[in-house]
Amino acid sequence: MGDDSLRSINFERTANSKYLVHNVRGGTLSVGSGGETDTDFTPVELLLAAIGACSAIDVDVVVSRRAEPTEFSAVVRGDKIRDPEQGNRMENLAVEFTIQFPEDEAGDKAREALPRAVKMSHDRLCTVSRTVELGTPIHTTVVETPQS
Repeated sequence: MGDDSLRSINFERTANSKYLVHNVRGGTLSVGSGGETDTDFTPVELLLAAIGACSAIDVDVVVSRRAEPTEFSAVVRGDKIRDPEQGNRMENLAVEFTIQFPEDEAGDKAREALPRAVKMSHDRLCTVSRTVELGTPIHTTVVETPQS
């Protein structure tokens, strides 16, 4: 794979179970464990957000060429399973879009393109949902640093 295919983030611990995630463009995002007073996104919420946002971007690019949506929102949900044999995971993942367009010719064209755009995103365009569905292995390592 070429350098143009590599994507990465890095993060640093800011407190017990709290982290600041950085992207290469300078963006930051707080991640936490989801305690009662913790408003930071949890890793599972980030997974749901990534699945939904990836599909939303794909769909938005296609339909907005035809008409600007008057409403564009989504709910992404799933069940967190605690399984002592196979390990914790998410099941029953679902993305539910609510998208409306103006009542005119352009809106009609956007409504017509919407189902195909959603299907294309799911079947081949959305890198995040495709990765989850295909079950790509994750390699985890620990980098040992010298003691000072």
